[in-house]
Amino acid sequence: MLVETALGFRVHSGWSAVVALEGPLESPSVIHRARIEIKDAAIVGATQPYHRAKEMNPESGEKFLEQCTAGSRKLAGLALDEILAGLRERGHEVVSCAILTGSGRKLPDLAGILASHALIHTAEGEFFRDVVAHECEKRRLTVIGVREKELWARAPAVLNVTEDALRREIADMGKRIGPPWTQDEKHSALVAWMAMATASETGSKAPGRP
Repeated sequence: MLVETALGFRVHSGWSAVVALEGPLESPSVIHRARIEIKDAAIVGATQPYHRAKEMNPESGEKFLEQCTAGSRKLAGLALDEILAGLRERGHEVVSCAILTGSGRKLPDLAGILASHALIHTAEGEFFRDVVAHECEKRRLTVIGVREKELWARAPAVLNVTEDALRREIADMGKRIGPPWTQDEKHSALVAWMAMATASETGSKAPGRP
């Protein structure tokens, strides 16, 4: 019988940290961690696609973003398939995942984004998070989004544990698995734990983000 497992992602421009947890829910363990590349190095400007698109005319910029989307989705999908297959070989089945998100601010159209340097940065964050979410949903994994600024405020309620106890448990996870155990791994592990709790409550494997 396969052990149900959850993934947590902390996404950056062009790459993402990912941590896999197995139960029990009260005290889960890290069974995999990795850095996955989600930018196509063959595409000039793929790490900051909106910055690159700003240098182009509108039509070329839109086509460039489509090219980057296709390339990043392919790489994210390949990396995710490798993780899922490796875990399955070890007796684990990933059924849910969580992605740390930004503010959730609604973005304007491409012209509006490119007119604002701040929105360009926001859009690039959304771009890579959406790439990861798309590939998770494509593989029929339940996906939840957790705003990073709200992570430590929300997690205690979701997991029914005090924040101090959570911080100790996350630190202990790092001690058990060893370094590196940076903020990327810590936050990825915590959102994976939240995904595990959500899946346990709902019993659902259907895809979809709130």
